[in-house]
Amino acid sequence: MTETSEAAPAAEDARPVPPAAPHRIHRAWFVAAVTFVTIIGAAAFRSLPGLLIDPLHAEFQWSRGTIGLAVSINLALYGLTAPFAAALMDRFGIRRVVAVALTVIAVGSGLTVWMTAAWQLLLCWGLLVGLGSGSMALAFAATVTNRWFTERKGLVTGILTAASASGQLIFLPVLSWIVTEHSWRPAAVTVALAALAVVPFVWLLLRDHPADVGQKPYGATEFVPKPEPVRGAARRTIGVLASAVRTGPFWLLAGTFAICGASTNGLVQTHFVPAAHDHGMPITAAASLLAVIGVFDVVGTIASGWFTDRFEPRRLLAVYYALRGVSLLFLPMLLAPNVHPPMIFFIVFYGLDWVATVPPTLALCREQYGEDSAIVFGWVLASHQVGAALVAFLGGVARDHFGSYDVVWYASGALCAVAALMALVIRRDRPAAARKVRVAPATA
Repeated sequence: MTETSEAAPAAEDARPVPPAAPHRIHRAWFVAAVTFVTIIGAAAFRSLPGLLIDPLHAEFQWSRGTIGLAVSINLALYGLTAPFAAALMDRFGIRRVVAVALTVIAVGSGLTVWMTAAWQLLLCWGLLVGLGSGSMALAFAATVTNRWFTERKGLVTGILTAASASGQLIFLPVLSWIVTEHSWRPAAVTVALAALAVVPFVWLLLRDHPADVGQKPYGATEFVPKPEPVRGAARRTIGVLASAVRTGPFWLLAGTFAICGASTNGLVQTHFVPAAHDHGMPITAAASLLAVIGVFDVVGTIASGWFTDRFEPRRLLAVYYALRGVSLLFLPMLLAPNVHPPMIFFIVFYGLDWVATVPPTLALCREQYGEDSAIVFGWVLASHQVGAALVAFLGGVARDHFGSYDVVWYASGALCAVAALMALVIRRDRPAAARKVRVAPATA
């Protein structure tokens, strides 16, 4: 009855009908684009640590283990801050949290210019940049995807994950040239300025929720009202963790992602350049190879998002980890003073697999933990960064002790084989304890 009475006046209205909204590009894609650019700007700081190991060792005579410890703290805080950042975004909004995080990154990177002692490196690069980067972690991309999209989530996750690799592609050659020609201090200033440059884009263009602009999430059939700010961010984050740790899939996801971090951020991103330099390769050439990994990472991650929308994510994870492990086992035989075809093949192969694990891992978090998947993924990401932190530190210690990185490459390859097996045993049904995780915030 109501629909009939409302439809009659509309039929008698002879005024021109405005163009239908579907013909316009949905605002969600603009938000995704701003998020992509933001993550690219923040990726500058992630490109620098591997380039600093040799210059800092030469200037201050700090051991590689000490420098690796600063990177380790950075990586650990990057992960441990992420779940709290996801809850803070629910409380204060995405825009505020990200703008503050970028500012903290800029301050931490800029202050390194005046450091003279190792503890200052731990404070600036480890603590400040680690805290800021943690708030810009993949939980940011997960929150944007969950709020603005109900369709194409896998594809959007892949695109936003690839943004970090795109930033690496942009900044690595530039920063390596700056380090080689002008020392490491101008490179640190460049990172600080890059982070600050993104802040206006975030503040002016990013929006927290589709309801802020009167739109439905992309692919949604009904309008979704903006939820009230969730108070008690820390309590909620800990509560979600307390419920999630009682489920088997959480430990399997956390374990596989820890190995993912150990074999990417902790190992290759931190130690590939100095390892190649040990074999006589110029730093600029090694950094360029790392940047090329970023090129194929973009392709691989977006493709992985597309695959995740269509195929079983557990099997995808198993394949990704198995292939990565095989490639790492061959790397020690490929390092040489010059760039040769087998090394190029490794770079392409490894690049396609670099963070291809993110879309299926996030899809499994959504499947298992529903509305709290962004926070659960934040904790899973924390395990990723703890794994990366351990290998960033232990890799430096191994280099100091053995005189090479070979044992670290072989150990990481073996761990990837373990991760492939772990991915296959994640069960498909959502556990009852995980369903309780979704209810907890609403009753708080």
